[in-house]
Amino acid sequence: MRPLAPQHVVAIDVGGTSLKGSVVDGDGHAVSLERRPTRAEDGPDAVIDAVLALASDLTSGSPDTAAVGLALPGVVDDETGTVISAANLRWRDVPIAALAAERLGLAVAVMHDVRAAAVAEGLLGAARGAHDYLLMTLGTGVGAAMVIRGQPYTGAHGFGGELGHVAVEPRGPLCGCGRAGCLEAFASAGHIALRYRAMAGAHAEGCSAREVAQRAATGEPIAGAVWREAVDALAIAVANYVTLMDPELIVIGGGMAAAGGELFGSLRHRLEAHMRFGKPPPVVPAWLGEEAGRYGAAIGAWRAAGIDEARLRTWQTRP
Repeated sequence: MRPLAPQHVVAIDVGGTSLKGSVVDGDGHAVSLERRPTRAEDGPDAVIDAVLALASDLTSGSPDTAAVGLALPGVVDDETGTVISAANLRWRDVPIAALAAERLGLAVAVMHDVRAAAVAEGLLGAARGAHDYLLMTLGTGVGAAMVIRGQPYTGAHGFGGELGHVAVEPRGPLCGCGRAGCLEAFASAGHIALRYRAMAGAHAEGCSAREVAQRAATGEPIAGAVWREAVDALAIAVANYVTLMDPELIVIGGGMAAAGGELFGSLRHRLEAHMRFGKPPPVVPAWLGEEAGRYGAAIGAWRAAGIDEARLRTWQTRP
């Protein structure tokens, strides 16, 4: 008798501009991959339609799909599967888990995208074996997810862990959230580049945050000042978190992590300077890169389908 095909899940990482979806087997292998536009410019209902259409197409192409996992930006109530607000998607109070379950007839797991990435890094990546850690993603903005005793912490209203919007300098530059001096206004890639361009003028035209880090490493004064300001703000926020929560590990991902030693060496040094209670924990780069959210969505889907947790831990990824 021919053996039954293994079950699969569908995992979708919803971004502001694109959707990344895949069918994933029980060994963590992506059987198929598909990328589509989010269609945010067409309004919130168009985004809902795009997410549900991709999920429907992927599940119909894999009849033995057991569940669907969605990783989503914004303020997300993982427990109810509701996106409370997501500015890039123009969503407010969207019960996406219920809408997807009704459309697909399957169990649907919903997670905040950075919390999904943190789960994936803990099970498969840089935080494997750790039970208390912080994942920070440094890109256009600053994302963060707290993992406490092995579980991502959501808080009472879905925005637990928003370290990017902790004020590190009340008289600092205005953040996109409307508050002055948030960590994101100093340490996100977007703000580092903007701040450097404002200070350096034509010399900085088109310069990215990574290039600012490289110029700082060569001794350029303006780049050095902007970079030191960013790293010090990051160190203050992380030191405050470490003092409050005493994590085993700090994991840093996102585009800024590509700065390598310019970021990690400087951050470790400044973190030691700001710590007064014990030694700072290791600060390490994330392993899973831009695939972390999709891995996290797949893990959430397999958990919703009731897969043996031990099997998830056998998944293989490459750092």
